Amino acid sequence: MVSGTIAARLQTKFETLTRAERQLADAIMENYPVSGLGSITSVAEKAEVSTPTVARLVQKLNFKGFPEFQKQLRKELEAKISGPIAKHDKWAGDAPDTHILNQFTDAVMQNIKKSLSQIDPVVFDAACKLLADEERSVYVVGGRITRALADYFFLHMQVIRPNVTHIQSISNAWPHYLLNVKKGDVIIIFDVRRYENSTLKLAEMAAAKGAEIILLTDQWISPISKFTDLVFGSRIVVPSAWDSSVTSLLLLETILAEVQGLIWPQTRRRMQELEDMFDETKFFRKFT
Repeated sequence: MVSGTIAARLQTKFETLTRAERQLADAIMENYPVSGLGSITSVAEKAEVSTPTVARLVQKLNFKGFPEFQKQLRKELEAKISGPIAKHDKWAGDAPDTHILNQFTDAVMQNIKKSLSQIDPVVFDAACKLLADEERSVYVVGGRITRALADYFFLHMQVIRPNVTHIQSISNAWPHYLLNVKKGDVIIIFDVRRYENSTLKLAEMAAAKGAEIILLTDQWISPISKFTDLVFGSRIVVPSAWDSSVTSLLLLETILAEVQGLIWPQTRRRMQELEDMFDETKFFRKFT
C-alpha cells in the first residue's frame, strides 16, 4: 500500500532523480495534481521527456504502474477541491461514534506527528538563520485564511527584530511593497489549498528580485514551492468543514522561538524598550 502524497514523495526523492526525471517532476508540480492526469504520452510531451521516463519515475515513487499513479492523483484532487459543504457531508457520513472532542483531537495529534516527521532539521535551521539575519529585511505574506497566521507571526517578529513588514497580499497595493525588496531579503509566505493566484504572482516577482522565500503550506504543497527549497508542509485535514491551522501554528511558534534564541541579546533589549513604552503610555492595567 502506497502512502503519502505524490508531491511529498517527489520532494523527498528529488535529489536522487535523473535530469529528465527532475524535468518531469517539475512539470507535474507546475499545476499539481491536474498536470499528471492526462495520458502517459501527453504527460511526457508536456514535460518534453520520453514515455519511458514517466514510467521510471512512477516506479521510483513506489507505484506499480501509471494507472495506480493516476488513481492516487485523482484521490488527491478530490480532497483538494472539495469545498466546506462537500467536506462536511463526507465527515458526517464517515465519522465514528465518538465525541467530537476526542475525534478532532486525535486527528490534530496525527497531523502534528506526521508533519513533524517530514521536516528536515537542516531546512528548518536554514530558514531560522535567514530570519535572524538582521542584515536582511523580512516580509510576511498570508492569504484569505492564512492571513491570521501571517498577522500573528508578524506581530511577534516585529518585537524580535527590526525591519519586518506585513504585506497585505489580498490588496491591489501589494506590488508597492516589492519596490523595497532587495536581493537576499526574506519573504515568509503562508499558502494552503485553494492556493491564491495573487500570492503565487507575488512569490514569482519576489524570487525574480533575488529574495529568499520561506513557504509554510499544506500536505499537497503550494505551487509557490517551485521558487524555494525552504518548504514546510503541514497536514491540515480534520473532521470539520474547515481545515486545521494547529500544526501550522505549532511550526510558526517553533520558528519564532528559535529565531528569538539566535539573537536573544538584541531581542531582549527590544522587549525591554517595548515594555517601557507600555508603562509610559499605560497601555495595560497594573494590578499593584
